[in-house]
Amino acid sequence: MESLIPPFDAYAVFVEPWTRDLGLTLPIVLMGFFVTAACGLIGNYLILRRLALVGDAISHSVLPGLVVAFLFSGSLQIGAMFVGAVVAGVLTTLLIELIHTRSRVKTDAAIGITFCSLFAIGVIMINAFAGQVHLDTECVLYGEIGYVPLEETVSLFGGRLNLGPAPVVTMGVVFALVAVLVLLFYKELLVSSFDTTLAASLGFAPRVIHYCLMSLLSVVVVAAFESVGAILVIATLILPGATAQMISTRLPIIMGLSLAHAALSSLGGYHLARWLDCSTAGAMVVAGAALFTAAWVLSPRSTILRKWKTRLGFFAGEEDPQEKAAAAPAAAGD
Repeated sequence: MESLIPPFDAYAVFVEPWTRDLGLTLPIVLMGFFVTAACGLIGNYLILRRLALVGDAISHSVLPGLVVAFLFSGSLQIGAMFVGAVVAGVLTTLLIELIHTRSRVKTDAAIGITFCSLFAIGVIMINAFAGQVHLDTECVLYGEIGYVPLEETVSLFGGRLNLGPAPVVTMGVVFALVAVLVLLFYKELLVSSFDTTLAASLGFAPRVIHYCLMSLLSVVVVAAFESVGAILVIATLILPGATAQMISTRLPIIMGLSLAHAALSSLGGYHLARWLDCSTAGAMVVAGAALFTAAWVLSPRSTILRKWKTRLGFFAGEEDPQEKAAAAPAAAGD
């Protein structure tokens, strides 16, 4: 086991990153937080709409949109990439609905057909047309958040104000955009997520809201590509919201817990990667999964915790609550 798990050095894992290596640590942790927080806020609505797999579909099917944007623009500028991602995301949503409504194929199967086909087309297009540039399948699939501090920095006022690496600044702007839109359109998103008929009767245009949400999801996904890749961004879309909904049923609290999950998983994942010398993005997802497991087991709403309490009370000589509930009607009849 010594060869598999490195020895744990608390100073090297927890102190050195925030003292000697602060210039490398801070951009990575901030990038992890911005990605997880932005994805988590949108992911809450995907979970409420029972469209978690749509996030998976869009995160894969934006790939051909990125390639087409590169072929038309001839560059990897973030503006062209965003346009390509948004178009591909909306196209994915339209294709899923078209297959589902115009055939006997169920929604989950339509999602699988769409994202597998579009992703395969994107891989072929990269190999055929864009294989000589920094747009490759490995970057899109896995990303590498550890390289973020090495990217070109963004400065203002003639270099007097250094904002940090460009990917961190971009992701921070995307996170701020998501947060502002969620606040501005909170009521519309809430009503359309639970009852599209009610949303339509109130004049909210649920179909337009749905396509706008998918477009925003596409922007978040492409902004996160370079750091965590398409595969790991799926986890950041689902884990924060799923963890928060284990603890509370109120959407404002769920949103706050999603942000807390993003902060804890980013910090915990970075230190875990520091200890194990492994992929930082992967370690952040593992930390997020550990938080989900803790919420699943220890949350007051957890059925596992209630069962454990019942069994412990039974072994301590207390009356089984199920037997007590079954005996109550008989006692009332007597």
